[in-house]
Amino acid sequence: MASPQDIILALTQQQGLIRPRDLDAHGVPRVYLTRLVRQGRLTRVGRGLYARPERPISEHTALAEVARRYPRAVVCLLSALRFHELTTQAPFEVWLAIPGKARAPRLDYPPLRLVRFSEAALIDGVEVHEIDGVPVRLTSVARTLADCFKYRNKIGLDVALEALKDALQEPAGTHGSARRVSLDALWHYAQRNRVANVMRPYLESLA
Repeated sequence: MASPQDIILALTQQQGLIRPRDLDAHGVPRVYLTRLVRQGRLTRVGRGLYARPERPISEHTALAEVARRYPRAVVCLLSALRFHELTTQAPFEVWLAIPGKARAPRLDYPPLRLVRFSEAALIDGVEVHEIDGVPVRLTSVARTLADCFKYRNKIGLDVALEALKDALQEPAGTHGSARRVSLDALWHYAQRNRVANVMRPYLESLA
């Protein structure tokens, strides 16, 4: 029979990051987390988040930490652009979309920049990517670009244009369509976000 420590370590192996509440379903007292930390077999990476000290850490580990705490939230705008490698900016905040009436998340770290989306907007054009073993919900490339134009007053029109140009450019030395995103997908989300008139001249000039 597996010991409480073995159960916790197995969970961290499977999930990358665990919360104290994750132990409840397995009947493991939370005090074992503290014991494993003292033994150096676990690391406390943030308030209520634990991981193995040897776990691989990517440049997007902050997104994984937020997603483990708030799995329904969606990484969006500048943070999604960074993940999709469509901006040179490295936002120090995690841009996070939450339901319109949801209580605002509170984290000591990383800092959050919250945007409130409708329930439909938290589903349409949202993908799940695994980061450091944690499933993270992010807006797709096309959806992110349309969101950037919708929220251009928050992030800057220049950032939205740079990202759109990069997404539509073809890498050197390739043949055929090598775009990161299709015009049809962009137009779909431009219409959904009611920014079709704003995006149209830029799409026409870059197409």
